[in-house]
Amino acid sequence: MFFANNAAELPDRDTVLSLSGFDFMRAILEGKIPSAPIAQTLGFQLHAVEDGSVTFRGTPAFDHMNPVGTIHGGWYATILDSAMACAIMTKVPKGSLYTTLELKLNIIRPIPEGMQVDCIGTTEHAGRSTGVSTGQVVGVSDQKLYATGSTTCIIMTP
Repeated sequence: MFFANNAAELPDRDTVLSLSGFDFMRAILEGKIPSAPIAQTLGFQLHAVEDGSVTFRGTPAFDHMNPVGTIHGGWYATILDSAMACAIMTKVPKGSLYTTLELKLNIIRPIPEGMQVDCIGTTEHAGRSTGVSTGQVVGVSDQKLYATGSTTCIIMTP
C-alpha cells in the first residue's frame, strides 16, 4: 500500500480504493495519509471521524476575507463541503469513491476573524450511488451556530 510521505503528495487511486471510506478518513486523522492541500491553505484540519460523522476545526484569518472585511463565503462553503462530503466518505465501501454533486449553504452570522470553529458533517443517507449529508459551523468558544449546509454526493465504483 502506498502512503504519501510528503504532505504535498496525495495517495494514489489504488490506495484510496484499497480502503473503506471510514478507514481512509481514519488514516488521514492519524496522519498516515496527508489531508487535502486545500485544508492547509484555508486554515482548517480534520478533528474527528466517526461512522457517518466528520468534524473539521478551523480558524479563518485575514487572508480569508472578502473586500468588505468579512470572512469570504467560499471559506464557509469549503469547510462545509469538506465535512459533509467526508461524512459520506465514512459510509463508502472499499473499492468506491465519492465526489460532490450539489452543495447548499446558509450563512447565519459572520465568523469573526481568528475565531475557532468546528464544522460537523453528518450523513443522512448513503446508498449505492448517492449520499446526502448536512453540516453545521459552530463556534468552539461560544457554541453559536454560524452556518448550515447540505450536500448530495455521487458514490462511484470504478
